[in-house]
Amino acid sequence: MAAPMPKPDTAPFWKTKSLAQMTAAEWESLCDGCARCCLMKLEEEDTGEIWYTDVACALLDSGACRCKDYNNRTALMPDCVALTPDVIGTLNWLPPTCAYRLIDEGEDLYWWHPLLSGDPETVHNAGISVRGRTVREQDVSEAELEDHIVDWPLDD
Repeated sequence: MAAPMPKPDTAPFWKTKSLAQMTAAEWESLCDGCARCCLMKLEEEDTGEIWYTDVACALLDSGACRCKDYNNRTALMPDCVALTPDVIGTLNWLPPTCAYRLIDEGEDLYWWHPLLSGDPETVHNAGISVRGRTVREQDVSEAELEDHIVDWPLDD
């Protein structure tokens, strides 16, 4: 009698690959659609402390929690940072729930992440996304940004 065939490795790609090893499709699928990275942030010059606001980038479709022009975002919005494996570890403003940050730090995804739940609405139903919580960048002057500082993007 032949020995049973070993089961193939069924671990999900984010547990078996580094960020740099992922395909473009795997990389993009890590985005949970929370859009917290699309919020305007303020940095304390002396301490480097980051303050989130509820002011969303002008390119954010706040209902869908997706960029209206993803492919051209960095050209249209000079402050937009393209996430790459090389920069993830240097971005102290990524929210604690960000899959890119979690994977880079050796952590697992949260239960509500679409790759685990199978449903892209779970991130919204769990209250993680910015849906229904933002104001448009076009409606807030730079001088008013401090009036829009919020803590909820740091919750997990």
